[in-house]
Amino acid sequence: MLDENDPHIIDRKFADELSEKYLVYAMSTITARSLPDVRDGLKPVHRRLLWAMRLLKLDPGSGFKKCARVVGDVIGKYHPHGDQSVYDAMVRLAQTFALRYPLVDGQGNFGNVDGDNAAAMRYTEARLTAAAAALMQGLSEGTVEFRETYNGEDEEPEVFPGLFPNLLANGSAGIAVGMATNIPPHNVAEIADAAKILIDNPDATTARLLKKIKGPDFPTGGVLAEDEDTIRRAYETGRGSFRVRGKFSGDKTASEGEREVPYEDLGGGRWQLVISEIPYGVLRSKIIEQCAALVNEKRLPILEDVNDESAEDTRIVVTPRSKNVSKAVLVDSLFKMTDLEVRFGLNMNVLDKDRTPGVMSLAEVLSAWIRHQFDMLQRRTRFRLGKIEDRLELVAGYLVAYLNLDRIIEIIRTEDEPKAVMMAEFALNDRQAEAILNMRLRSLRKLEEMQLRTEDAELRAEKDELTELLGSDDLQRRRLKDDLSELKKAFADGRRTLIEAAGPTQDIPLEAMIEREPVTIVVSKRGWVRAMKGHVDPDTLSAQKFKEGDEFAQGFPAQTTDKVIVAADNGRFYTLGADRLPGGRGFGEPVRAMIDIDADAGITSMFVASEASSYLLAASDGRGFAVAAADLVAETRKGKQLMSFKPGAKLKAVRPIPPTDDHVAIIGRNRKLLIFPLVDLPQMQRGQGVMLQRYKDGGLSDVTTLRKEDGLSWAMGGDTGRTRSEPDLTPWLGSRGSAGRLPPMGFPKSNRFDG
Repeated sequence: MLDENDPHIIDRKFADELSEKYLVYAMSTITARSLPDVRDGLKPVHRRLLWAMRLLKLDPGSGFKKCARVVGDVIGKYHPHGDQSVYDAMVRLAQTFALRYPLVDGQGNFGNVDGDNAAAMRYTEARLTAAAAALMQGLSEGTVEFRETYNGEDEEPEVFPGLFPNLLANGSAGIAVGMATNIPPHNVAEIADAAKILIDNPDATTARLLKKIKGPDFPTGGVLAEDEDTIRRAYETGRGSFRVRGKFSGDKTASEGEREVPYEDLGGGRWQLVISEIPYGVLRSKIIEQCAALVNEKRLPILEDVNDESAEDTRIVVTPRSKNVSKAVLVDSLFKMTDLEVRFGLNMNVLDKDRTPGVMSLAEVLSAWIRHQFDMLQRRTRFRLGKIEDRLELVAGYLVAYLNLDRIIEIIRTEDEPKAVMMAEFALNDRQAEAILNMRLRSLRKLEEMQLRTEDAELRAEKDELTELLGSDDLQRRRLKDDLSELKKAFADGRRTLIEAAGPTQDIPLEAMIEREPVTIVVSKRGWVRAMKGHVDPDTLSAQKFKEGDEFAQGFPAQTTDKVIVAADNGRFYTLGADRLPGGRGFGEPVRAMIDIDADAGITSMFVASEASSYLLAASDGRGFAVAAADLVAETRKGKQLMSFKPGAKLKAVRPIPPTDDHVAIIGRNRKLLIFPLVDLPQMQRGQGVMLQRYKDGGLSDVTTLRKEDGLSWAMGGDTGRTRSEPDLTPWLGSRGSAGRLPPMGFPKSNRFDG
């Protein structure tokens, strides 16, 4: 039983306790793990890694040490977390494709842009880079505060004082509790130029700073496909996103519309695209896999092949299916269908000098960093002044000793307490007297006296200069700008990421992705379909070979870019790509194997959707309506239901409506013909339609559209190819839904307008 009077038992609501403890955990994650400091751009694990390497004397000019040694020091002294997580952080600091200016110089396998992992820490070695050294410069000059490590045995710096602008130069990414950060890398030269503007004009806007900082500068290059307004809005708010694209290169450039597409000319009209740079954060192997999938799954028909010819540099060769393929269309298709175009989300969420998280604009980030640098300059100056004062104090004592050398020697030889005597006789303090007593005999030479006088003069001059620097804001601004100029000389290199405004990637129509070639589509009565190359003479189509018991049903010309509509008698419509139909050498394939059609449904007709802008649909019970050609196209194998029926009725006919026609002609199985104005036929997207012709018995036999002033024509049958016409259609004109009357003399007994 619990003792309610026990002072160690606290009565609290569980929800309150949980909320308080979770808040502590969340703040610890935010401030001590996931968000970078605005002053040095580092998270604690990175700062501790670099600090441990500094203590191991792994300077840029020194030798390498095993990474396992560094990781051991870090987790043992400063960062009590898993060794693998610490090593992963160290690996990232060494990867040239991850950091614009790596802070660790790695020797061995530190992974690659294809996504291969680094070797184990027992195999790899590392040392600091010049950028890391610049970031830590001034640590021993009293610039920053040190705090105890987690076990109280050592000390570590709270922040690094160096001038290297690591937060913007290398960027940062992290996910905390309830917040995240994602800052892209930038060019040091541009950062230095923008910082100079802020030094002279602290109220400078982000828009003005962007005259110098053009935008992110990724280590993997690529193209930032955004305009200036989009970039400005993102940097002003600290939030936004940028489209980052891979870069193509070649020995020639093709102009297609407003696009300039680099390509490699292979001669004879043949060409290929070469991807030379990839978006930041995207694995090269992933892009290759995505392109290969497009080839294997035939989702991008204009793409023939992709090959990885990369060594240290990226070289991904993209081969088109034909030399006639549009280069711009192929490039846009790759942007849309692969990670060759990605979005980089900007979220400049950082910790300020008080360890408070917040989203900052570009101007606020740079201003906070500059304030930190002014503070470091002042601290470094005061520290140096202190050192000068200490040295001047000793030099003054030494000079007293040289001026009274014989007396000093006599005191040392004769007095039991020489320090006290010297202090009293020459007005020396304890420190000066102790220094004189510790002098070596070889220091008593005359040259040493001259050197001390020179040093005294130099130190006093430096002291005056530093004192003036501390008392003048103008001199501090000038000094910081000079330091930035030196930084720019040391680390400046050319911009890697090209900034090129571009519109959003457009949806590429199927026609543009397929090489346009003529074909003739042949359909058998049993529903087998094939596409013969070229436009074949219609009179020879019926002579083609078919499976035993099967025969020719219909044939029509098309292009490989066309969409073929399959109309089922249950009113459902399906779409097939003409380029995906089987070739004409065999018997073809069943249409039913290409679409999800009901087993009891028959195929009414097949046709090219682009034949007309609209079509007439008619059911066996005499109902029908007009439908736009675009509404016939289905996006899936299941098709789309356009026409519904009363019990017993089926889709009987689908006829194109030429733009010149103005009347509908319809005939029933009862051999009654009716002609009515086309304007009486409603256009719908789906439904049963309206009554076109009324029957007492039987149903619809055939329907077509015509131009009234041309009359009605029909084939006479046989092989003569002769036709008959009825110019005067007055006897058969009526209102939609009427019964009609017997057709003209000689009209085909089949009751069909095509004979």
